[in-house]
Amino acid sequence: MGYGAYVLKRVLLIVPILFGVSVISFGALHLLPGGPVEAAFGTRANQELVSQLRAQYGLNRPLYVQYLDWMSGIVFEFDFGQSIRTERDISQLLATSLPVTIWVATAGALVSVLIGIPAGIVSAVHHYEPEDYVATFLAFLGLSIPNFFLGLVLIMVFSLYLGLFPSSGFVSPLDDPVAGIRHLVLPALTVGTAISAVVMRMMRSSLLEVFSEEYIKTARAKGLTRALITNKHAVKNALIPTVTVIGLNFGYLLGGVVIVEQIFAIPGLGRLTLTAITTREYRVLQASLLVIAFLFAVVNLATDLVYAYLDPRIKYD
Repeated sequence: MGYGAYVLKRVLLIVPILFGVSVISFGALHLLPGGPVEAAFGTRANQELVSQLRAQYGLNRPLYVQYLDWMSGIVFEFDFGQSIRTERDISQLLATSLPVTIWVATAGALVSVLIGIPAGIVSAVHHYEPEDYVATFLAFLGLSIPNFFLGLVLIMVFSLYLGLFPSSGFVSPLDDPVAGIRHLVLPALTVGTAISAVVMRMMRSSLLEVFSEEYIKTARAKGLTRALITNKHAVKNALIPTVTVIGLNFGYLLGGVVIVEQIFAIPGLGRLTLTAITTREYRVLQASLLVIAFLFAVVNLATDLVYAYLDPRIKYD
């Protein structure tokens, strides 16, 4: 199987994955008691009004009919339906919130790479030396601090006390680069700290394994400096498993920034999903889960394709 055939196969595999996610999410959500109409009107809605609205939005039809109607709208018209609570097209909600989450996730992943990879290299090069112990301690500390606690601490220190960064809201860097970056700094640090610890540990372990290879020992025997061996021969090979961790965690960030977006009042996909859960907006939640699954599959595919660049020995056979 050639490279192009492998890519095509992986792209086609996304279809059954999305189908499975759609079936499971649709079925699981409709097993829950109550519904979006009851949640939207609460105690104000009598049984007659509830029945009327359920009929209006097609919620009184059999589940398989609702599912087929929902999926046919997505496949043929790219129409996710309408939100009952806001009466807005769900496609518009996704188009507004998804770029925000991508910005936050990308900034968080960038923080994890800028911190984790250099720290992992330093830790591996200075194995069992003070630098290694310090980097390892900071990595465990980063893993131990919950996101919500770190976010609140960062807001208190850098926003309330020092006034360096805004405590909430979002501005697209495309509209205003300076304001956009200032709004992204604290959320990116919040989501990127824990992941940087994971990246650091993986980079350290991978680099130590590469250092034990025969070609590294040969390079040392030739008298090459430690810096030259590390930068030219070891780091690129050690990046291969590290890229996997970065890719998987970036996919996680796309669907796992709910708490961070809530803390910093960021109008992203995570906050939209959380609102859909609390208001039982079936269609919004189903659409959000489907988009997150699609993005995760795409990120995993991109991660696999990066392997070929980092290591030409990898063949897609």
